[in-house]
Amino acid sequence: MIAELKKTTEQKMQKSLEALKHDLAKVRTGRAHTGLLDHVQVEYYGSLMPVNQVANITLLDARTIGVQPYEKGMGAKIEKAIRDSDLGLNPASQGDLLRVPMPMLTEERRRDLTKVVRHEGETAKVAIRNLRRDAIAHLKEALKKHEIPEDDERRAQDDVQKLTDRYVAEVDRLLAEKEKDLMAV
Repeated sequence: MIAELKKTTEQKMQKSLEALKHDLAKVRTGRAHTGLLDHVQVEYYGSLMPVNQVANITLLDARTIGVQPYEKGMGAKIEKAIRDSDLGLNPASQGDLLRVPMPMLTEERRRDLTKVVRHEGETAKVAIRNLRRDAIAHLKEALKKHEIPEDDERRAQDDVQKLTDRYVAEVDRLLAEKEKDLMAV
């Protein structure tokens, strides 16, 4: 029972970490990367689809993303979807190809983005700590029902705490990496 509790807690903490990585990937540095457009939705025959399912997305150079629609009529819709997204990008059409240049980041914008990154990190840490609290509550409940001995409960609590510390340290490492990346000119 204790092993299963620790395993599920670790899996949930891992999911929190993956969610943080996904959120940090959306925070744009000065460089272009194809994953930036992953959450942009475009209307395709009446339903919303991710851009990467209706177009080929490539890097033209370090600061430009190329978007090649699979169908001729989709160019204008994709351009509008990218322009209307919250990314602050301004695509330019060149025949069938859309060029999406990455604007330079100002010092002030970099600082704002670091605040966003720190907030994302704090949210992840809170999620991890909530998982620890839930796991410890389950352990105390099991102890109260006499399902596990007191020594095992104490040991399991220590293990859950070590797990929490490990994941919080990983969140801190990811944040430091992203902040360094953002502040690099």
